[in-house]
Amino acid sequence: MLNDCETWAVVGLSGNPHRTAYEIAELLQRRGKKIVPIHPDAPVVLGEQGYATLADVPFAIDVVDVFRRSEFAGQFADEAVEIGAKGVWLQLGVIDAQAFERVTSSSTPMVMDTCPAIEWRRAR
Repeated sequence: MLNDCETWAVVGLSGNPHRTAYEIAELLQRRGKKIVPIHPDAPVVLGEQGYATLADVPFAIDVVDVFRRSEFAGQFADEAVEIGAKGVWLQLGVIDAQAFERVTSSSTPMVMDTCPAIEWRRAR
């Protein structure tokens, strides 16, 4: 996902630069990825138009990166499959084994409980 996927929907991304989602979205942009903020308020973040839901995005999403608590993550993982995302990424501390089973059984790759920043460091 880190190398082959270009468009990342970041669920929970707001304009607060002190939040981890914002920092990771900035990192994704520095790595050449297009970010798509997904937030109920649909703000413009880091120069990119936000959308209230994944279903509202009018173009293809490669990865759905979820910055929500574990009890809410499964909903977004399922929505990622529904919109045809190529992968689902649950951030550090976000774990939903049942969603993992559903998503991967649909042949959609999914990772849980890690962060792109950590994985890029490991890949060096």
